Amino acid sequence: MPFPRNLPLEDVFASIADGLFTVDADWNITYFNESAQRITGVSYAEAVGRKCWDVFRSSLCDGNCAVDHCLRRGVSITNKSIFIIKNDGSRLPVSISASALTNSDGEVVGGVETFRDLTEIQAMRRKVKDLYRFEDIVGHSPSLDRIFRILPQVSSSQATTLLLGESGTGKELFARAIHSLSPRRDKPFVPVNCGALPENLLESELFGYKAGAFTDARHDKPGRLEMAEGGTVFLDEIGDLPGPLQVKLLRFLQEKTFEPLGGVAPVRADVRVVAATNRDLEKRVADGRFRQDLFYRLNVVTFHLPPLRERREDIPLLVEHFVEQFNAIQGKQVQGVSEDVLLLLLRHDFPGNVRELENILEYAFILCSSGFIQQEHLPDSLQAGAEPAASAGGLHGTLEEIKRRAARHAVERNQGRRMAACRELGITKDTLRRLLDSKE
Repeated sequence: MPFPRNLPLEDVFASIADGLFTVDADWNITYFNESAQRITGVSYAEAVGRKCWDVFRSSLCDGNCAVDHCLRRGVSITNKSIFIIKNDGSRLPVSISASALTNSDGEVVGGVETFRDLTEIQAMRRKVKDLYRFEDIVGHSPSLDRIFRILPQVSSSQATTLLLGESGTGKELFARAIHSLSPRRDKPFVPVNCGALPENLLESELFGYKAGAFTDARHDKPGRLEMAEGGTVFLDEIGDLPGPLQVKLLRFLQEKTFEPLGGVAPVRADVRVVAATNRDLEKRVADGRFRQDLFYRLNVVTFHLPPLRERREDIPLLVEHFVEQFNAIQGKQVQGVSEDVLLLLLRHDFPGNVRELENILEYAFILCSSGFIQQEHLPDSLQAGAEPAASAGGLHGTLEEIKRRAARHAVERNQGRRMAACRELGITKDTLRRLLDSKE
């Protein structure tokens, strides 16, 4: 299927910034534009006539060929992120779109694919990611910016701080950030999950016990408050703290002293308290399940941490953060997520918030060893919400049909100004008129 040499839009295809190539039904490359040559480092003469997999050696050439997928299923692929291996062995990230090519009788005679070099885009993303990282918290949404602006001042104070937010919003990350930005940064940070232990065990964990306090207490055991001396104790799920322990915690916040189980004298501790909960504490106060005086003691400075669905602009940054993290942990070279996967993630509501996103990517890393994470690497529950890929930028159908669509879209982009469309496409007025007047 040689590329016709006498068509005006050949010059357009030759000069576009994206690489473009076509193959015949036997996967032999029949056209290879100038951008394809520049991006791959392979000349027209070297490419044409060879099998496409010999030229590209991409992450999809192991049985997941994009053009083959289009030919077999009759669909188009748009903006799928993969990588190709250049002649020097280096990996080049690209975004591809592909579709089948048909003749005037509707018979499939080959395929067409465009690809875009993502190297500079990825470099820019890395720079942007560094700009929007505060301690270990990644984001640049307005809701987070408001918190970031006052977090240093709050951290440098001694004020008790309350973090409110749904499960998975990163409350412990914020607590650690408060500690690391405070004068107590060189002292211990001690977390306690108030909802994970029964009341009797939680009391001994928090306040410790003296030898003989109960049958198995043969030695003194310091509690978490004592272990955090000079530093910060993080009381997670404070809304689940049992009533009797609320009284003991209130006394500590008021007097900075506590009594271990079996103790007869108060113990003083210089500890800052940061508490967190996903509960509605005001409702629990109204229901009598949480002490009002303790609530006021905890509610000196309060941060409301936004759920991920309210800061979707942070999802790409978080994805890159977790990909980088899992690559380091697992020793892999995953490049990131494909553009269709990113669109799917941006549409997802994330009831589990940032923790759910982290779990999704950790699952994907099990199935994806390199290249870009694709939809097939995602959990089934997330794939169920995937929509079919859109048309590959108008690249389906015969070459004449592609030309007509290119002409029509150029006129639309130029608000109906036909001369501007002619200049954009590099064609004459008569050619444009013929393309617009012809029927698909």
